[in-house]
This record gives sequence, C-alpha cells and structure tokens, in this order.
Amino acid sequence: MITEEVLARIPTDAGVYLFKDTRGNVVYVGKAQSLRTRVRQYFREGGDERFFVAAGFLARVVTDIETIVVSSSKEALLLENHLIKKHQPRFNVKLRDDKQYLVLRLVDPKTEPPPPAEGDAPLVQLRKREVFPRVEVVRNIRDDGANYFGPYHSATSARETLRTLNRHFQLRTCTDHVLETRGRPCLQYQIKRCSGPCAIDVPASVYAEQVEDVKLFLSGKNDELVTRLRTRMERRAEREDYEVAAVLRDSIAAVERTLAKQNIVQDELVDQDVWGLYREADTVEVVVLFIRGGKLVGRRTFQQKDQELPDRFVIGEYVQQYYATGTYIPDEIVVGVELEESSVLAEWLSAARGKKIRIVEPRRGIRARLVELADRNAAASATSRRSKDADAEAMLQKVADRLGLARPPRRIECFDIAHIQGTETVASMVTFVDGVPSRGLYRKFKLRSVDNNDFAAMYEVLTRRFKRTMSDDPAWAKPDLLVIDGGKGQLGMAVTALTDMGVQLGGENGLEVIGLAKERELEAGSAPDRIYRRNVKDSIALRANSPELYVLARIRDEAHRFANTFHQDRRAKVNLRSQLDDIPGIGATRRQRLLKHFGSVRGVRQASVEELAKAPGMNRKAAEQVAKFFAEPQPEAAPAEDIVQAVYEGDESDGASAVEDANVQPS
Repeated sequence: MITEEVLARIPTDAGVYLFKDTRGNVVYVGKAQSLRTRVRQYFREGGDERFFVAAGFLARVVTDIETIVVSSSKEALLLENHLIKKHQPRFNVKLRDDKQYLVLRLVDPKTEPPPPAEGDAPLVQLRKREVFPRVEVVRNIRDDGANYFGPYHSATSARETLRTLNRHFQLRTCTDHVLETRGRPCLQYQIKRCSGPCAIDVPASVYAEQVEDVKLFLSGKNDELVTRLRTRMERRAEREDYEVAAVLRDSIAAVERTLAKQNIVQDELVDQDVWGLYREADTVEVVVLFIRGGKLVGRRTFQQKDQELPDRFVIGEYVQQYYATGTYIPDEIVVGVELEESSVLAEWLSAARGKKIRIVEPRRGIRARLVELADRNAAASATSRRSKDADAEAMLQKVADRLGLARPPRRIECFDIAHIQGTETVASMVTFVDGVPSRGLYRKFKLRSVDNNDFAAMYEVLTRRFKRTMSDDPAWAKPDLLVIDGGKGQLGMAVTALTDMGVQLGGENGLEVIGLAKERELEAGSAPDRIYRRNVKDSIALRANSPELYVLARIRDEAHRFANTFHQDRRAKVNLRSQLDDIPGIGATRRQRLLKHFGSVRGVRQASVEELAKAPGMNRKAAEQVAKFFAEPQPEAAPAEDIVQAVYEGDESDGASAVEDANVQPS
C-alpha cells in the first residue's frame, strides 16, 4: 500500500516513474515534468480520468514506486520509451507488431573514404558494396544511418515495388558477396536491369544519381523525380545518346503511371502521417495514414486489447513508440486529440529528423477531414479483423468437432522428417496459432543419432521438443493439437515418445496427437487425405474443401515445405563441398583464395606449381601439395543431374507393418 509518507519522498524533478506490484514486476511506466505532482494524482480520488486509476484498481495493485530523475522532459521521454520496451508493462500501450511489416532498406553510396584521424592508419579503399548499394527487403528498422521506406502490408506489395525498381532503375540486385566475387555481368545486366558494377567500370557518381532517383521514388516525391528524369533524358537526346534517353523515357512513363494510381487527398505538397483511432470497449484499433506530397500512399494498423487508457494517451504513446523504432518522420504529424506534452514530443522528433517537425491537432479544415478519414480506416480495419477472428474461431471449432477434441485447438504444431537415402536427416516444426502461421515459432532440427529410420527420427525430434516444454519460455508452450505427417506408424512412434516424456494425452487439459497422411492414388483418382487417431482403429477421410482439411492440410504442407527447404540447404552444403577440402594442409582461407584467384576448381587443377605458388596466400610447399593431390587419380563424382531429392512425405500405406516397427525403441 502506497502511503502519504512514500509520496512525500518522491522528488519534484522531471523524470520517469515505475509502478511495481507485489512480485516486483513493473506494471506501468510514465514520465512527468514534476514526478511528485504526477504520481500523487494516481492515489487520490478523482485525480485521474483513466479507469484503472479512477476505480482505485491501480492503487490496490501497486506496492512500490521507483523514480528516475533526468535533466529534461525530452530525456524523460527517451527513457520512458526504453523502459516500456524493456519491461512491457501491463497498463502501457505496447507497439506489438513493429517487426511484422516489411520495409525497403537503401544505404547512401560512398564516393570516397573519410580522411583518417591523426595517428590512424592510412586510407583504406572503399569496398564495392559501399560504393554500389542495393535495395533490400528487411523487417527490422535499425539506427544504422540507412534509408528505410515503407512499411508494406504484405511481402507481395513490397516485392512488387522492388520489381518496379529493378525494371526502371538500374541498381544492382545481387548480394554483397556476389558483387565482390563475380567476374562477369549476369543476366540482369544483359536485359538492362542492372548497370553491372560487379564487372563493369560504372562511375560512382552515375550510380549515386540512380540511388537518388530511387530514394525520390520510394519517398513518393514523384513530381521531383519526373523533373529530374526528363532533364536527363533531354540532355541525352541532345547528345544523340538515344538508347539511354529511351531508358529514361520508359522510367518517366512508369513513374507517371504510379502517379495516376495515387489518390490526391489535399493540395498542400507536404509529407504527413495522420493518426486515427477506433474503440470498442477495451479494444482499440489505431491507424496511421502515410501522405506524401499531398497523396495517400499507404497505411499501417495496430490493435491492442484490454486497453482502457483514454484516446489521447493511446495516440500519444503509439506516436511516441512508433517513431522511436527509427521509421521515417514526416514534416507533419496530424492527430485528432490533444496530446499530453506535445511540444516535448515535437522537439524530440525534430531532433531525430534534423529539421522542425509539427504536431497538428486540427479542429476544422482539410486536416480535420484527414483525421476523419483515418478514423474510418481504423473502424474498417477493426471490422475486418473481427470478421477474421470469428471465421478462425468457427473453423477451429469444426476441427475440434471432427476430431472429437475437448476444445478448439488454438495452437497446432506439425512435424515432418526429410532426408535423402538416410543421409542429412532433418526435421521441421511449424506452429499455427488461431489458424494462422506463427513463423516466429517455427523450429528446425538436425537429427543426431538417426540413420535411415524415420520412426527413430520422429522419436528423437519429439523428445527434444517436449523437453523444452518444461522451461518457462512461452515459445515452447504445450500445443493443443500435435499433427504428425504420416500414418499409423509415425503416429504410434509419436505416442510412444510423448508417453516416455510424461506428456498427458487426451482429456480436458491433455495434448491430442493425430497422424495426417496422403493415401495411395487410385485408378479413379486420388483418395482423400486421412486422419489417424490414438486408440481408434479406423481412420477419418477428410472431405475435399472442408474446413478441417483446409487447416490440417495447410499446416502439413507448410511443415513439409519448411523441412524440404532446410534439407535442401543442408544438402547443398554437402554437394558444394569442393575437392580442395580434401587436400591435406590446405585450410579454409587458402581454399577461398585459390578459388577466387583461379575462378574454379578446374582452374586450380590445371594450374602449374609455379602458378599455384604465386597465388595469394600460397607458398612453394603448399603449391606442390595441391599439384600432387590433383596428379593422383580421383574418385569419379556422380553427375549433379543424377542427384534426385528424396524427402519423406509420410506413410502412404495402410500402416500395418509400420505399427510393428513403431514398437521398436530407437537406440
């Protein structure tokens, strides 16, 4: 219980306060210009409009108060951001999905290295990747000085934008490693979608100009970009360089098509983020509209449940946390409510942007109508999300009814095994939450003690997975339903592994496990997928297009895809093993230098001892070792086209013999 004596000892300076419960957990973080004045409001009747404060709930929960004094309100804002991310307090707004959206990242090119400081080493030549940057798709925005554009609501929209860039602006698309090591231009150069800096002597100034064009395009400053492109096109035409002028003409046409698709929402050519909110009881939907140069170019939505803060606090904390992620800060931020300490927030944003930023709270005019538009978008987003939630709930209930489960399986996990003739055996675990893939919970397994035995592989994987359930990590929480890609045999082995691990099966609180297998193809057509259950003799045939087949087959196919991809990566590493790896006395560094110097293993094989000795990192003794190795007869390797992928896709038989195998415990 917080007493008056405790409140009297709180300092009056600006700073941050942390409310803690009986367990010492931080339940709320706030900032204030006067800590004592602000904190007192929480513990006197009618002192604060927030429900959890006014109802006295917070006063009953909080048993300790920690304060941190800072020198200014701006420092308090920065510290509050950090502490909210660190502690994830129960009563604060949380920007939960800041890593769910794709953004495009582009680094500014360097044309010359910075001069060395006094006493430093001489200038180091710039790497190609620094002179010729590329646009890449990322999820995390970091404070690394790069330019970030977006966010994009789907991978499709992000990659479509990237394809447009590749089609009309000649920035490289290859990775940094390929850029540094490639000796000749690729197909992208041949079809005029890349300037070929990997092998062609491209002037750094010309490439930097292309980077600037891309930045203008991604920033929505298309009018300025069209002017730049048209000027360059006319200049090239005057020089009778008609081929380059035609490329610029096509780029102008592409940009103008983009302009035609954009909605003009106001006449002022200003960059704005407009924030809107829709509330249903304690669930809030927040939307930010991106307006660039007076045109609406995109939006982003957030949702949080169990949130009873007033609208001005919700918008204020979302604005604060959103721009703290390092995303683009526009010239104006338009909100529909009066924010607390908006001047401090504007000062902080201005410092982060490097120019003055305005926070506008309009009551009439075009900006007020933009806020209304954002509010309508928030309401539409909430309605759409609610419909999806209801559909997912109904679909999972049908799965539960079909399988005879005690409750809808909100968390479903599926396992699959992949190998090729018993080698490089791997397994995948994919997780669906509320019928949707939760990729952050996907896991890969490299099998340790299994040699061409699918049942022993399944035993090992499940044993390793359910050992993790005993930890406190929520990522390894027990699922509601376990799907095994296979028939009765794999199901029997899964049940054995779970029983040996002490996992409760069935019942109200237990785990249910099923096998999902594709049946043999019949002459009249493919038989339906079938479900095998514990302690049930007959399988269940799933109707085509049924909700339960949609959910279960989707997670089965995703597990197969994930295992297949992982197995391909593992197999590629083995197949790409060079003959150089078998040469005694030649380490990884020398192998890399030899390959880079001679271009291929064939080049190394055909080189003389003198040529080998002159290669970087080599000496006479190592050169003689390499020459001796290739002089000896080598075992003939199988042609690459004869290597066929063989990935286990589940037991497609009736499972009779597989059940017998399942009773044999793996060593």
